[in-house]
Amino acid sequence: MQYGIYLPNFDPWGSARIIADLAREAEAAGWDGLFMWDDFAGFDVDLVDPWVALAAAAMTTTRIRLGALITPLARRRPWKFARETVTLDHLSAGRLVVGVGTGGGDDEWAYFGEEPNHKVRGDMLDEALEVVTGLWTGEPYSHTGRYYHIHGTRFLPAPHQQPRIPIWVGGIWPHKRPLRRMARWDGMFPLFFDAKSADEAFNQFAESVQIVRSLRNPADPFDVIALGATPLAQPEESARVVRAYAGAGATWWLESIAPMRMGSPADPLWSYADLRARVLQCPPRI
Repeated sequence: MQYGIYLPNFDPWGSARIIADLAREAEAAGWDGLFMWDDFAGFDVDLVDPWVALAAAAMTTTRIRLGALITPLARRRPWKFARETVTLDHLSAGRLVVGVGTGGGDDEWAYFGEEPNHKVRGDMLDEALEVVTGLWTGEPYSHTGRYYHIHGTRFLPAPHQQPRIPIWVGGIWPHKRPLRRMARWDGMFPLFFDAKSADEAFNQFAESVQIVRSLRNPADPFDVIALGATPLAQPEESARVVRAYAGAGATWWLESIAPMRMGSPADPLWSYADLRARVLQCPPRI
C-alpha cells in the first residue's frame, strides 16, 4: 500500500507556493504522493491552476508521486495536454501520474460552451487518450478521428517514464462504462457519491474492484486507488480503515485534505491548521 494526500486546487490550497510547501512537508512526513483536483471555475474562492502548482511541487520534492485527479480531457486539447504532461514528467524525473475522466458540473462545461453530454465526453476522452499516448511515443504520428485530427507530427522528448506515463481513470459508481475504461489503462479511481454510509461506500468500492479486475489479466500491474479521511491522531483507527480497503484490493490510499473532508453538509469544515496537521502526521500505515 502507498499513501498520498488529495486536495482541492482552491482555498486554503489556492496558491502554487502553498502547495509547493505542503508537498515538501508531505514528503518529509512519509507520504508517497500528492494529488490535486483539476477545476478552473465554480468556486468563489482563490483557485490555482493545478499544472502550475504541480510543477512548483516537483521542484520542492524528490520522491513523491504527483498528479491531477482527475483531468476532464474532453475540455483540453490532447496535444497541449501531451506536451504539458511530458514536460512535468521530465521536471519531476518520472514521478507524474496522469488521472483522467469525463468531469461534471455545468460550471465548467455548459457555462463555457463546452460539451455538456456525458456520453459524448466519454467518446472524446477515449479518442483523446489515443492521441495523447500516440504523441507520447516520440515517433511520427498522425490521427484521423471523429473529434481530433493530426496530420503528421512528432513530439520530442518522449516521456521520462517508459513505456509511458501511468494513466489512472476516474469514474462514478454505478456507471459501467468508466469501469470498462479503467480496465484498459493502468489504474482505477472509483468515486461513490450516492453512498449513504461508510459501509455502503466500502461495499461499492469492493464490487467495483471485482468488476474491473475481472476485465483484466490478473498478472498485469494495476493500481487501485481508495479515497477517504482518517481521524487526526488516532493511528489504530486509521490503520483499521485502510487495512479493510487494502483487503479489498486497494494499492493506494488517498487521504482527503479538503475542508469538507467527509463530503457531508453535516460535517464541520476543517481549518487550514487542522488540515496541515493531518498532513504532518504520519500516513495511516497498516
